[in-house]
Amino acid sequence: MRVFVLLLSAMFVAPVAHAQTPAATAAPSDAPGLQVVKNSWSKERIDWERNPFGGPNENFHEMQFRSRSEARAAAARRSNNPEASKLERDARADAAIIEAERQKKGPPRYAFIYKATFENVSGKAIKEIDWDYVFTDSATQQELDRRQFTSDEKIAPGKKKELYFLIPTPPTQHISIYALNKKESDGLDGHVVIVRILYADGTNWQRP
Repeated sequence: MRVFVLLLSAMFVAPVAHAQTPAATAAPSDAPGLQVVKNSWSKERIDWERNPFGGPNENFHEMQFRSRSEARAAAARRSNNPEASKLERDARADAAIIEAERQKKGPPRYAFIYKATFENVSGKAIKEIDWDYVFTDSATQQELDRRQFTSDEKIAPGKKKELYFLIPTPPTQHISIYALNKKESDGLDGHVVIVRILYADGTNWQRP
């Protein structure tokens, strides 16, 4: 059923409107037993006849994205993590940006697909992955923003799997959800950071 939902979400967008970053070999991961093979993101024109963001309900990807951001902030707060307040602010800011734009201009005209291919090089199956798509300034390498995802698709030992999310939230606030500007991603780099791995045997790895 989950595979059906993922494919259905992809059908709601028109062919690629503007691929912002091509798929590329990612930097080696420091997470044990899991490698990021490649990652990319793209800006897609929404098919208005079947707009997944036009109604009051979230699509599957948007709901999971929002829920996980809130859960991470709550977990950090419980553990007295100094990053808790920042995570909460980021989660609220993302929601506020989209809602404000919807109120002013109606449903977004573009959605964003974030992709990452992972390879399980460990000896046990992976059940769930928390991963962040981090965006930085090309010149200064300063972090500009990040999108937090949780994928709960199994990856068997020795196997690769591409995971993706379709959501209306852009990589940074400077990228429009209403207009197409081919230069808006200039100076923007992106990479994937593995935050948590849950293995099928119940053990887990958490980034310090």
